Amino acid sequence: MQNLFWTGLGGALGSMLRYLATRFITEHISRFPAVYGTFAVNITGSLLLGVIYGLSERYNLFSPQLRSLLATGLCGGFTTFSAFACDNVRLLQNGQHGIAAVYILCSVISCIAAAFAGTAIVKIS
Repeated sequence: MQNLFWTGLGGALGSMLRYLATRFITEHISRFPAVYGTFAVNITGSLLLGVIYGLSERYNLFSPQLRSLLATGLCGGFTTFSAFACDNVRLLQNGQHGIAAVYILCSVISCIAAAFAGTAIVKIS
């Protein structure tokens, strides 16, 4: 039951951070369409998750509760596959098939690379 609480708390914090980050990107960086907010959040969250996993594996720094708060909760709430899916539905419905394909490909590759980079950063430090 404790892990459920910590995961929920982390998820709430992650969701609020995602909202603020996406809003900042879409409002202050006007030359980028709205999909870049989701794109940036997902890459950042994947990198952070990689760092958390790397630290957890290398140094065993986190208790199960803290791991639930940070990895499952915070990163899970911060990153958003559902927004990614909706962004692509909008692009496809608007006939922007090429942009959707590039967005899908770049998102998947970039997020996996960011998670890998996060674990690699921990290993070399």
